[in-house]
Amino acid sequence: MKDYVQVPAAELEKPYEFISTRESPTFLYLRVCCCCSALRPRYKRLVDNIFPEDPKDGLVKADMEKLTFYAVSAPEKLDRIGSYLAERLSRDVVRHRSGYVLIAMEALDQLLMACHSQSIKPFVESFLHMVAKLLESGEPKLQVLGTNSFVKFANIEEDTPSYHRRYDFFVSRFSAMCHSCHSDPEIRTEIRIAGIRGIQGVVRKTVNDELRATIWEPQHMDKIVPSLLFNMQKIEEVDSRIAPPSSPSATDKEENPAVLAENCFRELLGRATFGNMNNAVRPVFAHLDHHKLWDPNEFAVHCFKIIMYSIQAQYSHHVIQEILGHLDARKKDAPRVRAGIIQVLLEAVAIAAKGSIGPTVLEVFNTLLKHLRLSVEFEANDLQGGSVGSVNFNTSSKDNDEKIVQNAIIQTIGFFGSNLPDYQRSEIMMFIMGKVPVFGTSTHTLDISQLGDLGTRRIQIMLLRSLLMVTSGYKAKTIVTALPGSFLDPLLSPSLMEDYELRQLVLEVMHNLMDRHDNRAKLRGIRIIPDVADLKIKREKICRQDTSFMKKNGQQLYRHIYLGCKEEDNVQKNYELLYTSLALITIELANEEVVIDLIRLAIALQDSAIINEDNLPMFHRCGIMALVAAYLNFVSQMIAVPAFCQHVSKVIEIRTMEAPYFLPEHIFRDKCMLPKSLEKHEKDLYFLTNKIAESLGGSGYSVERLSVPYVPQVTDEDRLSRRKSIVDTVSIQVDILSNNVPSDDVVSNTEEITFEALKKAIDTSGTEEQEKEKRRLVIEKFQKAPFEEIAAQCESKANLLHDRLAQILELTIRPPPSPSGTLTITSGHAQYQSVPVYEMKFPDLCVY
Repeated sequence: MKDYVQVPAAELEKPYEFISTRESPTFLYLRVCCCCSALRPRYKRLVDNIFPEDPKDGLVKADMEKLTFYAVSAPEKLDRIGSYLAERLSRDVVRHRSGYVLIAMEALDQLLMACHSQSIKPFVESFLHMVAKLLESGEPKLQVLGTNSFVKFANIEEDTPSYHRRYDFFVSRFSAMCHSCHSDPEIRTEIRIAGIRGIQGVVRKTVNDELRATIWEPQHMDKIVPSLLFNMQKIEEVDSRIAPPSSPSATDKEENPAVLAENCFRELLGRATFGNMNNAVRPVFAHLDHHKLWDPNEFAVHCFKIIMYSIQAQYSHHVIQEILGHLDARKKDAPRVRAGIIQVLLEAVAIAAKGSIGPTVLEVFNTLLKHLRLSVEFEANDLQGGSVGSVNFNTSSKDNDEKIVQNAIIQTIGFFGSNLPDYQRSEIMMFIMGKVPVFGTSTHTLDISQLGDLGTRRIQIMLLRSLLMVTSGYKAKTIVTALPGSFLDPLLSPSLMEDYELRQLVLEVMHNLMDRHDNRAKLRGIRIIPDVADLKIKREKICRQDTSFMKKNGQQLYRHIYLGCKEEDNVQKNYELLYTSLALITIELANEEVVIDLIRLAIALQDSAIINEDNLPMFHRCGIMALVAAYLNFVSQMIAVPAFCQHVSKVIEIRTMEAPYFLPEHIFRDKCMLPKSLEKHEKDLYFLTNKIAESLGGSGYSVERLSVPYVPQVTDEDRLSRRKSIVDTVSIQVDILSNNVPSDDVVSNTEEITFEALKKAIDTSGTEEQEKEKRRLVIEKFQKAPFEEIAAQCESKANLLHDRLAQILELTIRPPPSPSGTLTITSGHAQYQSVPVYEMKFPDLCVY
């Protein structure tokens, strides 16, 4: 029973307020609160108890253990616990009570780690809602706190997948944090690191879920990938061409945003599959384009090295296809931008070529050759467009940039081709050779309609340089595999073109394919070798396939070497390559029959230099003589016939004393005195056929064919190469003079009739002797000359007669008259002139 007192008069306006005599008002208030708190749900009381009066004291561990035990014992209450914690945390965030916010997040983390069951799903929703609240706040400390909690959550493996949960907000928010521009550098770095770790958590969480494909959608990748690349730009470049880039240490991962972003990027690409690889790679191109990182392209190269080393090997061709597609899309950009993309492609191909790259082999080469043609076309247009002053300066700069593009394409083609297996490399060689344009033919598949002569020559050089790169290091067991007929014929066609650089490239390609024992470096440079044995040349016995190849294609090879020596624009390198060609044929393909043919070829070259039917300059004539001397010195020591070696050595010794300009060591010097003519030289300075035949015959060689002079074949390639045909002196010539030629220009072949002329006509004894000698030479030629040479000569005569006959028939034969019209030929084109029906004249029998 409580005692009550009367209220004083001063407080009459409060007639219903009573105060106990034993307890103060404060104690009464606390009693009422305690009474109400006892009616609150238990989970709320447990949650309230974990918060101390002073937030600096931290989480009350004893009460936290009670709350954890209660949550584990009654998992159905987890969602309510989470909702109540979220409510308190939201209130504390608004009121800027950071201490209580930290306590609430710590409690959430402990509950999340302790409770593993299906009922955790609703609790997760509350947890993610609280993390989102922290990320939305403007305080960096709270953003980092929310990120750390999300990362802990991402590392938890849930028992069942979540079909309704999405992380769109977190992707956007973490990506924004990666681009933080806070004024304080330390805080800015801390926020960026938090954003990267958050993206890493999103990736891990979504990839492990059943519905992981949602993270690979373009709208998410367009935020994640640029955010990582933005932080990777400050990383130091590492040389990872030979091996994958080194993994960063754990300390660097935590402190350096660039290293952490790179690690996250690797992890993202490592989890990519066949269906979503392209979505992860395309944002890289957009980022590099937007920030203009193709020139210079060090960062772009670094990025794609990471991509190629991080993805699964079987998906490499996807990346290469994307690079090729981007190159097509940027084909009209500045040359340096295109060169940067091509260099990135080179790095990607260098890594992908070590494994399988799928069906993109031909696509890579086709795209590169297409851009090579475009670059040459741009260069040709710039040359035509530049005219004066500054325009010429800009044009020169563009030319240099285009050459950078062309060199990058050739390097990519060569590196890619050199890493392919032999069977694929053969296909690529055929593919590139089919693109090389040859004047007068339409067999190539490259569009050169807008290039012009200068552009066509440029594309020829570029393609042959590409072919040279692809054939480098190619080792075939037989020469037939390396030089099949379908490849040899188009390859030799450019060797007859009137461009010394093209001929050099063709010879170098031939050397790559012929040199199967790496002897070419020992033969470099044309010189008189004192002792060939010191070179330690490697060779094997000629196999049957190689012998049959020389029987079929030997005459064709000899012909191109013969004609190549007689070009007027030859330089020293041309003679060196021709000498190397003869030496390689001797090493790799020569049996006794081939050796005789090569000696015949050398003697024919010597005779052509002496006679000089082609009116070559003196330097070229002496160059041919020096080439013949160097080769005969080499072949004589290779076949080791003492008498032959003695004859060659004697001629070289005499030349050293009397005519040093016939030796390669002197003629190819800068200031070499040249003779005025070669007709006055004695025979001791020349290699004589009869002495060579005598020396070889004593060693068992069949020397009958040495007495038959070498005559090259005549084919259509001479006409296609804009070169006059080579016809034997006994061939029949038909001269057709058109009627419209003025009579003054016609040369009369009549002679003045005198007593001496009649006397010569009566005396036929000398003529009969000449005819007998001609007959004997023809018979001897048909008995001793190779069948291929005889067939080629007969075929050339038949072709010549056929062409002349066709011209005569075309001029004389006219089609019969037709009622429908008459055929007229105007400037080489046939045109029909129709006749009206009422003007037609029909036979009388047809008219009624």
